[in-house]
Formats: sequence, C-alpha cells, structure tokens
Amino acid sequence: MWETLSVSGVDKETMQRIREKSILQAQERAKEATEAKAAARRADQKYALNVMMKIEEEEREKIERMKENERIKATKELEAWKKCQRKAEEQKRIQREEKLHQQEKQIGEERKKLKHRNLPRNSASRNLATNGGISGNIFSEKLKEDSIPAPRSVGSIQINFTPRAFPTALRESRVAEEEEWLHKQAEARRAMNTDIPELSDLKEEEKNPEWLKDKGNKLFATENYLAAINAYNLAIKLNNKIPLLYLNRAACHLKLKNLHKAIEDSSKALELLTPPVADNAHARMKAHVRRGTAFCQLELYVEGLQDYEAALKIDPSNKIVQNDAEKIRNIIQGTELKF
Repeated sequence: MWETLSVSGVDKETMQRIREKSILQAQERAKEATEAKAAARRADQKYALNVMMKIEEEEREKIERMKENERIKATKELEAWKKCQRKAEEQKRIQREEKLHQQEKQIGEERKKLKHRNLPRNSASRNLATNGGISGNIFSEKLKEDSIPAPRSVGSIQINFTPRAFPTALRESRVAEEEEWLHKQAEARRAMNTDIPELSDLKEEEKNPEWLKDKGNKLFATENYLAAINAYNLAIKLNNKIPLLYLNRAACHLKLKNLHKAIEDSSKALELLTPPVADNAHARMKAHVRRGTAFCQLELYVEGLQDYEAALKIDPSNKIVQNDAEKIRNIIQGTELKF
C-alpha cells in the first residue's frame, strides 16, 4: 500500500519525537475515553439512585395516605358513635317527656273524676252549713282527713348476701387470694382520674376506660396499632390500675417492634395481675408470652425461655407455647436458626 513507512530526509531524533507525540496523543484519547465512561457510569448510578429515592418516597406517601385514611375512618366511626349516642339520648328524652305528659294527663283525668265524685257531697255539706251552722265545716274537715293516707310505718329490712363459691377444690383452695383479687379489681374500677386536659372535648360516656379499651381493641383488629396505643394511653391516664390495658398495649408495641416498651408493659401487667388466681391465669400467661417474645426478638433467649416456661406452668397443655419454648431451647443449644 505504502512504499515505505519511513519519512525521507528525517533523522532518528525527529522520528523519536514524532513517535512520543503520537503515544502521548493516544494516552490522552484513552484517558478521555476512560473519564467519559466513568462519567457515564456515575450518571447511570445517580439516575438509578434518583429512581430508587422516588420509589421509596412514593411508598412512604402511600403508607402515610393509608395511615391518614385509617385515622379518618376511626374519626368517622367515633363521630358516628357519638351521633348514635346523641340520637339515643334524644329518643330517651322524648320518651321521658311523652311519659311525663301521659302521667300528667292521667293525673288530670283522675282529679276530674274525683271532683265529679265529691261534687254532691260538697253541695250537701254547703246546704248543711247554711242550715245547721258549723256542722258543714266539721263534715268537710272529716272528708279531708279521710282523703289523706296514713303515715308509713317505720321498719328495717334485713338483707343477707349469698357467699361467693369458688370452683377450686377444697384441698387446693385459695379463697383468701381470690377474695383479695376481687377486692383489688373492685378498687381498680373505682380508681378514676378525670382531671386530664384530653377529656375536655369528650362526652361523659366517652370518659370510660372500658369504652376506650374496646375502641383500642377494634383499632388493633384493623392493624391501626398507633391509634390503638393512643386509645390505651388515654385509658391508662384515666385508670392506671387495669392490667388488661397494659397487656393490650404490649401487643401493639410488639407489632410495631417497640420491644423495650412491650417488655415494660408486660411487666406492669404481671405486677397488677396479683395475687395469681384462676381468674387471671389466662392474662398472666399472655403477659409472659408477650414479654418472652420481646426478649427473643432482642436475642435475649435465656430470659425469653424463662417467660415461656412460666407461661407453661400456668397452661401446660398449650401446644403453641410448648413448640415455641422448644424452638428457643434449640436456639440456645445452637441446633436451630435464630428468630
């Protein structure tokens, strides 16, 4: 193609300079190509990162919308319940007014009947009064005395209450503990604290820990755990002696992975569920299981196993608790994977 690859009339030094210049140009082009590839790779990574951030932002917005919808739904349910209560109260008020009106009407009719019955006697008494002086007045006074009922006799009524019978066998009887538990429950129901700013906007029937507990349970069933916790929080502010409020709030904290709070609430529930009797056995078992679950999720398997074993002492026939306790033992021994 070419007759020669060398340039005529050029010495070796010039050829060397030309060769070095060509090599430098090739290196520059290679460097520019490498930088262009790196810039393109960075642009692609930036684009991918922006796409991922956009997807995550959309997911967060979706979750926030779902939470807001649940909150609106719960608010609507509460407003509907308030409206139903107001309607029921209005109906009761109307019924009371109608009943009072009917009673007044009946009383008026009875008075008219009595007036018509006494009319001949009164006329006769007036005639006697004109003819016989004071005899008419004596007769009218006698009629008044006859119409007034005699005073009620004083007396006293003796009331005897049937003693409570407990189903426990006599050889295993824990009557004293059960009586103490019933007394403690009665005191817990009376321990109310109504001096709370949050209660200013609520109606009287809504200032009830049991109503708030039921509302929290319904919110928990719809997986609205934050709203359920708010309901339990307000109920606990009203009455901090009810163990089921702490037990149910511990379940919400478990769902939200608030493990330390779940342990704290379960421990508080166990503290209130004393003395241990048959009436609170199921609640104590659930408190041990929930605290044990929280311990295991914190990888404190020894403490978790202790709670599961305590639950099995209360209900030895519970297969689910038995299987979970066996899994925890295997994890401690290193024969099974962690939770």
